[in-house]
Amino acid sequence: MAVRRTARLNEQLKRELSGLIRTDVRDPRVGVVTITGVETTKDLDLAKVHVRTLGSDEERATTLEGLAAAAPFLRTALGKVLRIRRVPALRFQEDRSLEHAQRIEQILSEVIRRDEEPDESE
Repeated sequence: MAVRRTARLNEQLKRELSGLIRTDVRDPRVGVVTITGVETTKDLDLAKVHVRTLGSDEERATTLEGLAAAAPFLRTALGKVLRIRRVPALRFQEDRSLEHAQRIEQILSEVIRRDEEPDESE
């Protein structure tokens, strides 16, 4: 039961944070941000917010700094919208799953290409 509640809360946090970042965060450091997922701890003390950002490594780091600075504002805004006793602290982390998937795909295509090459010993 608690697992489903946490999953629902994670989805609701994701939706609300997406809207708040898009409309209410005025920090110029925060560029285009896509929230890919939210993981809350069992005691609802912390929420890890996974985000994808555009730009160079420096621009992504700057965006994460802006999000970290906006975290108290976002937490307060969530407290007004959500009906929970305690709003978790927000920790923003860059989601690098797409880069990992592309790297795995590249390695697999190299292996497949090597397997398809004819052996010179035959």
